[in-house]
Amino acid sequence: MRNHLNGTSMKPTHIKWGAGIGATLILSWVLAPFAIVPAGTRGVMTTMGKPSEEIFGEGLHFVVPIIQQMHLMDVRISKNEGEGDAASKDLQQVRAKVVVNFHLDPLMAPRAYKDVGQSTEEVVLRILEPARPEAVKSVTALFTAEELITKRTIVRDQIAALLREKMTRHGLILDEFAIVNFAFSPSFTAAIESKVNAEQQKLKAERDLLRIRVEAEQKVTSAKAEAESLRLQRQEVTRDVLALRTIEKWDGHLPQVTGGAVPLMDFTGITKK
Repeated sequence: MRNHLNGTSMKPTHIKWGAGIGATLILSWVLAPFAIVPAGTRGVMTTMGKPSEEIFGEGLHFVVPIIQQMHLMDVRISKNEGEGDAASKDLQQVRAKVVVNFHLDPLMAPRAYKDVGQSTEEVVLRILEPARPEAVKSVTALFTAEELITKRTIVRDQIAALLREKMTRHGLILDEFAIVNFAFSPSFTAAIESKVNAEQQKLKAERDLLRIRVEAEQKVTSAKAEAESLRLQRQEVTRDVLALRTIEKWDGHLPQVTGGAVPLMDFTGITKK
């Protein structure tokens, strides 16, 4: 009986101790005087709901339980992409797909929390999502559809500049902006392809014409060289023929009289002796 009575009397005690420990742990967790700011984030402290201007970096920070609370703002580089319709300067329908790499300026975390949203996702939703298509449409309208292709780098830089201006005002930093694709109507795409083919054919014709001219000039030069060679050969042949004929006509006797600068002399008598 004693063991039985002891066992029954200890059960409520165990329950009380367990409940007490659980309540203590829960209370300690709720009233924890510390807050941890993980890597890649910044903390914004609120006191009775009012955000502080101080920026809390990565690590362990003291907070007053219940009265103060630490809110985390992600400052790592994030990716945002979107696709939408726009119109070019010559009223061609354009569908643009762009990608934005950005991050929240750590120094602007308290202001962004106070003025825009209580998380980086809210800031992106309220600032970047509407600013991105607006910037694309504004710049696209300054260029013709053909220029959007031939001046793609300029278009990209202008969109990025306009978007960066809108983002900076609210604490977002643009790291990189890229135009993934410009898509046009089927009729305009066909017209562009036809023009490109015509340009390629024109360039090919010009290259062929240049090649023909060069080949013709080479042939003329070769013909002139060959004609000059024949002329020289003919001169050589003519000299040889004349020399041969002179030899054929010679009777074997030396001339009796020579003329020129030396006075004419008669060698008849000398030869007879």
